[in-house]
Amino acid sequence: MKQIEASELIVNADGSIFHLHLLPEQLADDVILVGDPGRVALVTKHFDNIECKVQNREFITHTGTYKGKRITVLATGIGTDNIDIVMNELDALANIDLKKRVIKENHRTLNLLRIGTSGGLQEDMAIGTFLLTETAIGFDGLLNFYRRRDEACNLDMEEKFIKHTSWNPRLASPYFVDGSEFILNKFGKEFRHGITISAPGFYGPQGRELRLEIQDREINDKIRSFRYNGRYITNYEMESSAIFGLSRLLGHNAGTVCLIIANRYAKQFAKDAASMMEEMIEKVLETI
Repeated sequence: MKQIEASELIVNADGSIFHLHLLPEQLADDVILVGDPGRVALVTKHFDNIECKVQNREFITHTGTYKGKRITVLATGIGTDNIDIVMNELDALANIDLKKRVIKENHRTLNLLRIGTSGGLQEDMAIGTFLLTETAIGFDGLLNFYRRRDEACNLDMEEKFIKHTSWNPRLASPYFVDGSEFILNKFGKEFRHGITISAPGFYGPQGRELRLEIQDREINDKIRSFRYNGRYITNYEMESSAIFGLSRLLGHNAGTVCLIIANRYAKQFAKDAASMMEEMIEKVLETI
C-alpha cells in the first residue's frame, strides 16, 4: 500500500496529528463538534469523567464518558476552513496508521454532531428553537476543491437554487449536502428540521451591511422564497456544509443541531442564549 508522504500527512514528534495534537486512542467514535472553544467545558461538565484534555490553538478536545458512553468533544473554531482541518485530521486518526503512514484496511466510521448557534431566516423561526439540519448549503466553496464533490451533493437542488437566485458567478458555486440518515433517525423526533446555509463570513456573506455595501441586497429575500419539494431554507451558520460534505465523502455520519439565537426576518436577537444553549446541550447528550 502506498505510503503517504511526510509533507502531506504531518505527524508531531509525540505521534499526534498536526493541528489537533490528538493521538488515535484519544478519539471516541461519537464526536460532538462546537465552534466556540469555551463551549467544550459546557458540554463535558456533564460527563461522568474526563480521560483527556488536549489543546492546540483554538482546537480544544475533551474525551470522556456520559452515562457510560464514550464521547469526544472538540472545538473547531469558526468557519469551514477550520472544518477542512478538523475533518481530515479526525479521519486520519480513525483510518490512517500514523506510524506506517498508510490507510488502514478496515474503515472506522465516526458519528459527528455539531452543536452551534444560528440565525433564523424565516418568520416562523422563533428564537430558542432547536433545529436539526436535514440539508446543508455551502456558500463557502470548500467542497468544490475535492474531485468527488458531486457524489456528495444534491445536484438538482443546486441547479434550481442557482437559477432561482440568479447566482452571481463571481461567488463560489453553492453545494447542497444531506445529513446522514443515522443522525436524522436518532435526533429527528427531538428537534425541528430545516435546511441550513453555511456562509463563509458573518457580515456580507450573510447579507449584513455595516460600512460596506453587499453585492446583492435582495439575496436574503431570494433565499427565503426558495422552495424545493415543499421545503424551505431556515437558517444561517458557518460550518455545517463542510462537515456534511467531507463526512459523506470520507464515510462518516454527520449532523447539526443549532440553537436559533436571532431572527433575521423579525430583526430580533436572544436575550438569554446561555440558558437556552445549556438546555440544548443536555437534550443532545440524552439523545446520544
